[in-house]
Amino acid sequence: MAEKTILVVGGGPEGVRTALEKAEQGMQVTILEKFPTLGAERIPTDRLIKPDEAFVNPDLDKVRNHENVRILTFSDLKNISRENGSIQTRILKKSLLVDNSKCTDCKACIKVCPVNMMDDFDEGMGFRTAVDYCNPQTGEYNIYKEDMPVCQDACPVNLDIRAYVGLIADGRHLDSLAKIRERLPLPGSVGRICPHPCETACNRQYLDEAISICFLKRYAADVELQQEIEPVYATPEQKYSEKIAIIGAGPAGLTCAHDLARLGYQHVKIFEALPVPGGYFWVGIPEYRLPKKLLQREVDLICNMGVEIQYNARVGQDISFDELKNDYDAVFIGAGCHIGLKLRIPGEDEYEGIIDCVTFLRKQALGGLPEAKGKLIVIGGGNAAIDSARVGWRMGFDEVYILYRRTKKEMPANSWEIDAAEHEGVTMQYLAAPLEILGENGKVTGMKCIKMELGEPDASGRRRPVPMEGSEYVIDAQTIVPAISQSADLSFLPKEHGLELSRWQTFEIDEQTGMTNVPGVFAGGDVVTGPGIAIEAIAGGKKAAAGIHEYLRNK
Repeated sequence: MAEKTILVVGGGPEGVRTALEKAEQGMQVTILEKFPTLGAERIPTDRLIKPDEAFVNPDLDKVRNHENVRILTFSDLKNISRENGSIQTRILKKSLLVDNSKCTDCKACIKVCPVNMMDDFDEGMGFRTAVDYCNPQTGEYNIYKEDMPVCQDACPVNLDIRAYVGLIADGRHLDSLAKIRERLPLPGSVGRICPHPCETACNRQYLDEAISICFLKRYAADVELQQEIEPVYATPEQKYSEKIAIIGAGPAGLTCAHDLARLGYQHVKIFEALPVPGGYFWVGIPEYRLPKKLLQREVDLICNMGVEIQYNARVGQDISFDELKNDYDAVFIGAGCHIGLKLRIPGEDEYEGIIDCVTFLRKQALGGLPEAKGKLIVIGGGNAAIDSARVGWRMGFDEVYILYRRTKKEMPANSWEIDAAEHEGVTMQYLAAPLEILGENGKVTGMKCIKMELGEPDASGRRRPVPMEGSEYVIDAQTIVPAISQSADLSFLPKEHGLELSRWQTFEIDEQTGMTNVPGVFAGGDVVTGPGIAIEAIAGGKKAAAGIHEYLRNK
């Protein structure tokens, strides 16, 4: 039998005791500890403590000197996999930043260190500096902070927010933009439309209010525009010959293409079904929120890296999915969610004048909607509903209504978007739901609705809307736009595609690489997560680009 090896995760008293026990049985043991030293749990729990021995762990010296024990401090367990009955682990070993062999324990570094934070060792009951001893018994020092600032951790692409905000504060606006572009190739676009989860996490809100992280990103990008600077997205001299096909020129596809070109891939081609780039950025986000000229500029910067976009190229019609798999070394699917869901109520498919929000916004962006007349009713409470209503108001409808089955408090749309819609003149009807589409001579004339009241919370945490018996009423309307959700259009796939799908008809992928169950086929963005925010789709594109690079280089 092969020699048994054991990984003990955690270098506190229990981890040290377990490691020593297994080592004395002749096993090879590795202790993995996230802090820079063992013994992070300062007070043992198996006996009463006297004041003079509160930090004593008699097993520490034994385990440090045991020939069967290897110690990996300041390390993180990144991945676990099973193969042929054995367990494979991936560990990130971080560098120690203090040479304890030369340290005299004068503590001067602690006195002058400007970074203060909650103490990890006592559950945040006290404070420490970034320079600190890791265990009073061993007296070992190191420089270590939180793994990642909360704002950066909340950002799906982990932008170095503290760095670029600090550069703006120093007046180094273009340096700030360069820092942003290290992780985000579409800063001007995202800086205008992102719902900024980073700001929700910002610690500054506990003092007064969150830093305007998103608008600062937009500001840095706009400085470059105002100074009429035309940047160049650099690519390395060493090029890779592999060919990569990308389905969809939306935020996920564009980001994947950018990152691959930045790695040195010179044959990256995007197949886009629309006549314009950007996917939902172009056809789903209104001009007043994201100017098309700005978006086109950022797409052009990516194309200038050698990325090719073929427009009006619908996979499954103009080129088959199997052709892409056969002709290219890797395929990335970033097709987005471009199908609006139906209300599933009587009359929905009988009359002209009812159009889902995805189609409504796309046709308006491409100039395909008929003249706006009469009253427009939008059904839903998300950002797509708000966008549809505000676009309808600008198109010239006489009246614009939003019908939502809960109250304003429960609306998932951004609060500032809701306020803007109300300010512009959009009428909100809360606690109401559609029952039936009404019409005459093949055209919509109105909608039968029912009043709602809020019951107990549902799975989303919001109170469930319950119909009020006998409260039905009719609203006259000439155009009705359901904006209740979206789904992916997977019609481009052949019947025997072999790709694993979820029950929501989204792609199942490896969370580390973005690869599907079919080798060489990757996916990211809304076709994986379902309809989400743009920065999440961009994160999916980045993950897949890194996964494609790893796959091709190890092939």
